[in-house]
Amino acid sequence: MKRNKKKKCRHCRRLFVPDPRNYDKQGYCGRSACRTSSKSASQKKWLNKPENKNYFKGPDHVKRVQEWRKKNPGYWKRSKSKIALQDHLIVQGAENTAGIEQKNENALQDFLLAQPPVIIGLISNFIGSPLQDDIANCLLAMQQSGQDILCLQSQTKGETSDCKKPGIKHTYPKDPQKLQLARSPAGP
Repeated sequence: MKRNKKKKCRHCRRLFVPDPRNYDKQGYCGRSACRTSSKSASQKKWLNKPENKNYFKGPDHVKRVQEWRKKNPGYWKRSKSKIALQDHLIVQGAENTAGIEQKNENALQDFLLAQPPVIIGLISNFIGSPLQDDIANCLLAMQQSGQDILCLQSQTKGETSDCKKPGIKHTYPKDPQKLQLARSPAGP
């Protein structure tokens, strides 16, 4: 079969498997030097066509370039390496948290953007609402429920560590509805 056949790169002469969608036209492999060679060969081929011989010459093109240079003075003198790289900040917990109130005031947009889009879509379909407020309230309730299950509540001064928090009542339906995905319910 033609599509599984390897070809020899025109630059490095190594065998490679070309993209099946472009098998007949791809003559270079994906290595950096070979891609550069492919680009220069393509430009040379384009410039050798008779209709492209004087494409960049003539008074119109000279005037266009001169106007661009006036609008962008010093462009060719600019350094390309002035982009400052910044290290990511490492989040550090506070060492002494006694007497400091814990506030749970997350910005709604930040809280939603931290969740993968699949989870947001799943929750939106689950609660039947695409509103950010409804999704955020559901996420906060799920987070609290998960912390309760895993006993991850923060222990403040004077509380016991029995993983029970007074005042939170979970109510579960006596007869939960069955949820069936991807097909209609069985039966007549």
